[in-house]
Parts: sequence; C-alpha cells; structure tokens
Amino acid sequence: MSSPTTGRKPRLAVLVSGRGSNLQAVLCAIADGRLDAEIVGVFSDRPGAAALERVPAPLRWSAEPRRFADRAAFDAALADAVDATAPDWVFCAGYMRILGDAFVQRFDGRLLNVHPSLLPRYKGLHTHARALQAGDSEHGASVHFVVPELDAGTVVAQARIPVLAGDNADDLTARLLPEEHRLVVAVLALAAGGRLAERGDRSNWMVRSCLDHCN
Repeated sequence: MSSPTTGRKPRLAVLVSGRGSNLQAVLCAIADGRLDAEIVGVFSDRPGAAALERVPAPLRWSAEPRRFADRAAFDAALADAVDATAPDWVFCAGYMRILGDAFVQRFDGRLLNVHPSLLPRYKGLHTHARALQAGDSEHGASVHFVVPELDAGTVVAQARIPVLAGDNADDLTARLLPEEHRLVVAVLALAAGGRLAERGDRSNWMVRSCLDHCN
C-alpha cells in the first residue's frame, strides 16, 4: 500500500456501469485536494456507459460480457485489465454486475463498493422503493468491503437521510446522492491515507469514529 513517504499517490481503479455520479465526485475531490489519490483506470461492462466519458480515453476499459464464453471469462479479462494498472484500491461506483469469487479473491481486502441502502437492509436492487414499501423512517447509503456474497461484506461507514412524508423513490434518490458522494470521498480518503483495513470479519473500527459525521 502506498504511503505519503513513497512519493507516489495511492492508485484507484474504478468500476462503473452507468452515468458515473460517484466517479465524478471522486474526480472533483482529487481536483480540489480533498482526496490525495489518482485514478489509474475506469472499467465498465457497458461500453456505452456515460461514466467512461468522464475520464481520458487512455484510462478507459470496457467490454460486453456477452462476447465472452461465460461469466468467468469476462471476470478474468476484467481482473487482468484492472490488475495491469497496479491499483492500491478498487472501487465499485455503481457497477451493476455481480463480481465472481475469483475476481473478489484477487483483490481481497482492497475492493470497496457503495450500495444505496443502510446495509444489511435491502441488498440487491430497487433499494429506494423497498425502503418506502417497508415504511422506513430513514434511508441511506453504505460503503462496504466486497466479498463473494452479494452486499454482505463489512460495512465501513454509512450516510443517513430521513424518509419524509410523501417521498417517492425519485425523491430519495435526489436527496441521498449528495450524501452518498460525500460518504464515498470520505471513505476513499481514509483508504488512500492508509487508515482503512479489513480485520477478518470486521473493518478497522477507528474508521467508524472518523466518519461519525456521515451518520
């Protein structure tokens, strides 16, 4: 892992599938000095993803999974491409494809994901609608370590918002996104600064204290 004494900024590889609002938050944080790191590659399972346009062409990698023999073959190609950039951390920023066990194990302990719910509630898709259907009084986003089981890795930190009377899924999305962006940048800053590590089945609990302002 890089440190301030090595003379090299911590290297981030980012996986995306959509428009890339979390990626843009990271880029802005790097540009204005809130995040001391560099993005060394942006990778997507959707060659037309708008997120790819947020970085220069040399940093982009994309491929259509259906062009590979099977899921394992695509994951292996993706893993090789990511590994070639020598990342210190790999961050899933709205990456909508489930990563296979081999990929997860290859980057074990340095693979993070942002998920739009207060895990362990609402793993998977349609989290905003599910929170509303359940009558929850609060909703939020989580950054967690990635493990082979879907959205089951150790939660590093969470951002919370109240659910207001009359809210719909679009309302929650719009109100949560700024908090989600802030959460992502805060956690990646800790990771880049060498202050984040997974300890068995739990993260470094000092991180939770550092990020109390996100809750």
